[in-house]
Amino acid sequence: MNTSTVAQPIKAGMHIPFVREMAETTYNMWKFGWDERNGGNVSCILDEEEVSPYIDIQQVQYNIQPAFPVHELAGKYFIVTGSGKYFKNVIDDPEANLGLLRVSANGEQLEVLWGFKNGAVPTSELPSHFMSHIERLKVDPQHRVVIHNHATNVIAMSFIHDLNENKFTKTLWEMCTECIVVFPDGIGVIPWMVPGSNAIGQATAQKMRDHHAVLWPHHGIFGTGHSIDEAFGLIETIEKAAQIYMLTAHHSVRQKITDQQLADLATAFGVTPRAGILQI
Repeated sequence: MNTSTVAQPIKAGMHIPFVREMAETTYNMWKFGWDERNGGNVSCILDEEEVSPYIDIQQVQYNIQPAFPVHELAGKYFIVTGSGKYFKNVIDDPEANLGLLRVSANGEQLEVLWGFKNGAVPTSELPSHFMSHIERLKVDPQHRVVIHNHATNVIAMSFIHDLNENKFTKTLWEMCTECIVVFPDGIGVIPWMVPGSNAIGQATAQKMRDHHAVLWPHHGIFGTGHSIDEAFGLIETIEKAAQIYMLTAHHSVRQKITDQQLADLATAFGVTPRAGILQI
């Protein structure tokens, strides 16, 4: 019997590092239960030096009209998840579920360079992503990633906890020792709003001026970072804290991390907690 192993062909696009990272990350989010059906979206800014070894940047497949001119992002490259796409499928067919865009030099067109096979289009939340990218870049030039997903316990917590963002933040900080270190700027909270609209994008972007993460009550979370790992890790940490809260919320709590201990953690790790939250 022939027991030799037949090499499996590499799926189209998976040899490209930034495509593989997106595919693996979206699959992990689906496995965690954060992106049921076609829920969630991701966009990541790329440098031309990352793109050009793998994609012909002179060959524009077609143009897309953005929802509004994005002059602040002119010339930037983005890898973006597609509208209506299931995160569990990205790893098997990246070209059908992802796309590589370049914002035109005048900021008024999106140039598709790769992906969005079979008539796919970018996520309907792309305007919200662009607004958040613009605001994060103003305060952090190293910013690159926006992730939106439906983190289960974060959504559950939004039903039973006060939605005042300082109170919400402090509760999360108290759930895990690492939380104040990972997100010392806290979590922004907007009112419930219809998704996919410019209004929710504007409200989210406004919060992004002061926060890396924003809660959409009863819907999910937006997280940002310098890399996909960092943005994913931010949401992962917030979700873990929310899970601990949901496990303990209906029990009598005998001890917790105190405000002084939170301040000591911040000092030890060299971070500055958002003002007005700790009472010491």
